[in-house]
Amino acid sequence: MKLRNFLGAVKDLVLMPFRKTPVRKIGDVLLWTPKKVGWVLRKVLHGIVIGPGYVFNAVIKSPKKAFRKAMIIRDWMLEKIDYLEAESAKWKRTFQIIKSPYTILLKMGFSPQYAIGLIAVGTTATTGVVANEAMKPPSFAAGDPGIYNAPTDSPIYSAKEFNTLRLDLGSTPIGLVQIEDITVGTAYANSALPSGETNAVIIGGIAASSDPAFTETYLEVGHLTVEKWRCDSLKLTNIEAHELVVKGNASDGQSIAATAGTPRDRAISGGNRADDMITSGGYYDQVKVTSASSGVNGKIDRLILSNIYTKGGPCILDRIKAGTVEILVNEVGAGNGFATKEFEVTTSVVYKRFVNEDNVEVSIAPPS
Repeated sequence: MKLRNFLGAVKDLVLMPFRKTPVRKIGDVLLWTPKKVGWVLRKVLHGIVIGPGYVFNAVIKSPKKAFRKAMIIRDWMLEKIDYLEAESAKWKRTFQIIKSPYTILLKMGFSPQYAIGLIAVGTTATTGVVANEAMKPPSFAAGDPGIYNAPTDSPIYSAKEFNTLRLDLGSTPIGLVQIEDITVGTAYANSALPSGETNAVIIGGIAASSDPAFTETYLEVGHLTVEKWRCDSLKLTNIEAHELVVKGNASDGQSIAATAGTPRDRAISGGNRADDMITSGGYYDQVKVTSASSGVNGKIDRLILSNIYTKGGPCILDRIKAGTVEILVNEVGAGNGFATKEFEVTTSVVYKRFVNEDNVEVSIAPPS
């Protein structure tokens, strides 16, 4: 009797907190998942023990009813799985946002340097996040500013105050260079062109000079695509293209005066070529893809420059030899009226075949 009374007292002592509503509710919350798991296990074990015969009899007696029950169970399971997958993705995204204030500021339009400065004035923990995210070794694939010698993915020069994306081509041919979805020049908050520079985008070779001595270079391309750019002005000069396609461009004044000639068709081979160079997304004060070694033409088989939004200076394509050049659906203008030709294809652009379609003059204000 004493033992029984003792055990009863112990039981009451243990269960007493759970008889109060707040504690009981907390216990229910904590035990919800174990209870559900236990319920599923009981159903599974119950099916293993009596399932085969029961299922067989149910199917024989009422196939439609058994099928409907199977569908209900299937849909219930898939619903729970979809819910768990959705919640998992939401939590993963939440933690990514929490740990990545640097990325959030970039998406808001701040330059990399300004974003680092804003975060660095925060707590020690916040500065550590910047160090973890922003101070990784820079690379072209990650869209980090710097001077890159193609085909190397790591820059030969990068610095906190340097926000130009510059790709220098040499004697090594590249199969594909693709740059897309970027903002350049003064088109984002707290930005400016590099000191002494007037152009936002420069694609092509480099003119000869005597001081310092430099032999003229061209950029050789199998197929060049320039599409969905937004520029104050866009100018094409000193280009040889077997096929020139200028189509669907809208500009605040345009002059398309390319000259017929006999440029040969071309593609860039080179056997075991270097790896492709692809980058997407980023904010830069300037973008350059040039043949920067004296007397050495850079070579790219496929060059794609897509969705580039610029402000603060012209976009220049100069000294290019290509099999095909496509200038497609770009918007060009600075609100100067039609008399000022913001989109120019000059007489120094020579073609063998020419497609000139759907290019219109419309009033286009400067990028906001």
